Amino acid sequence: MSTQMVHNNRLTVLLPHEAEGWTSHVRTLLEPQGVSTLTVRTGREALALIESTPVHLAVLDANMPGLGGLQIIKLLREHQKAPPSILLAQQLTNHLLHDALGMQVFSVLSQPVDLNVLLDTMGRILKRHHQS
Repeated sequence: MSTQMVHNNRLTVLLPHEAEGWTSHVRTLLEPQGVSTLTVRTGREALALIESTPVHLAVLDANMPGLGGLQIIKLLREHQKAPPSILLAQQLTNHLLHDALGMQVFSVLSQPVDLNVLLDTMGRILKRHHQS
């Protein structure tokens, strides 16, 4: 688990580690804006990190090793610790979209990730949920 230092007065975004390298691009764009990023490799790491660290926005992969993104969100909702989330998926099926909507996922984006769409979606989440 890669956990960069979290500053209490900064927004914190959780990102899945991706082989394509887009995570480092997102970090490079967000951190100069005062946004702290945390990176996890597995669903269990994501769950543990969100339960122990204030996370303001989570980007989760539907097929993370161990636990998928929807499983993570379901477990967090049971404990009322689920941050606003973006779910990434290789295939956007009606079943996946229905389940994500039922769990109040903010957005489901297809992979490979379009960084402009991801950043725009993150901006909308932060504006809606973290105005201050």
